[in-house]
Amino acid sequence: MATTTQTAALRHVLEENVREGELYEKLDRGFVRCFACGHCCRIPDAQLGVCKVRFNRGGKLYVPWGYVGGVQCDPIEKKPFFHAYPGALAYSFGMLGCDLHCSYCQNWVTSQALRDPSAVSPPLGVTPKDLVEDALRQGAKVLVSTYNEPLITSEWAVEIFKEARAAGLMTGFVSNGNGTPQALEYLRPWVDLYKVDLKSFDDCHYRQLGGRIEPILESIRRLHEMGLWIEIVTLVIPGFNDSDDELRRLAEFLVSVSPDIPWHVTAFHKDYKMTDPENTSPATLLRAAAIGKRAGLRYVYAGNLPGHVGDLENTRCPSCHALLIERYGYLITGYHLTANGCCPSCGASTPGRWAAKFQEQITDLPYVPRTRRRSNLISILH
Repeated sequence: MATTTQTAALRHVLEENVREGELYEKLDRGFVRCFACGHCCRIPDAQLGVCKVRFNRGGKLYVPWGYVGGVQCDPIEKKPFFHAYPGALAYSFGMLGCDLHCSYCQNWVTSQALRDPSAVSPPLGVTPKDLVEDALRQGAKVLVSTYNEPLITSEWAVEIFKEARAAGLMTGFVSNGNGTPQALEYLRPWVDLYKVDLKSFDDCHYRQLGGRIEPILESIRRLHEMGLWIEIVTLVIPGFNDSDDELRRLAEFLVSVSPDIPWHVTAFHKDYKMTDPENTSPATLLRAAAIGKRAGLRYVYAGNLPGHVGDLENTRCPSCHALLIERYGYLITGYHLTANGCCPSCGASTPGRWAAKFQEQITDLPYVPRTRRRSNLISILH
């Protein structure tokens, strides 16, 4: 449990590790308007935005810079991206803070920093070059901004992604999708893969989480129009978003954007402050997936319950039903796509981002890279 002193110390450290942002405009009387997320906060001098990490100082917006709240090496399937370089290692980093406050957040120690006194994660001081060099040492193919909400730390992510692109790495965002046109255009040149959590299809539910549904839906539309590769995840929570009607409307929306968008329905488990609903059963995921397929989605996956969801961990050709990629959890157990990402049986093209050939996985489980230099930790204890 964090103390008040620790929380105050963390706030002081984060206020010192900043730069002037780019995603904002100056307003009258010293106010600024932030465009990092769908809240578009109008922030007076000496105040914070809703995310708690972007703030107005003297009529300028200052944003997080020069640190990470955590680093981990993940199989790309964990993000989850199922149609982007299967088996690749995703070097994942996050900062602190979020623009939502989901009561079931599984990354709450980083995402709810400065909002929840229990959420204190000591930041690690790094440079973009540090992260990219470590990613290359680990054998990563993709560098991913995740764990907190990356939209609110877009400027720092772009600085890292510029270094990553120069080194030949792909880049990705794992996000709640609460974007703005300004933020998405800012990211567009530097992001290859984008995962959106579409948490519900009910605006009342989104308001319980601290947001609105329309910015998320508009972001999904824009991301697809921009040509970024997108995959959608819905954490199916009993009694919250698991009704047939809500799942059907959600799936129909995705079909209206593109029936080729992969939809992952994943299992809730009791975490953080949400301990009332029962954990999601395999039967519920199977029902949600069936709704998605009936709506017209071609690629529907069920996650978090490996071995209990039948064929829904695998990728099959919608045209001839041939098995293209076989999975157990994050492990790739069979890979049959052609070099140009087509079905070997009927030749139909499979949408996604594919390597010329499958390369063996470095890992099918997350791990923390040993090369992290603990001496670089920014101390929050005085």
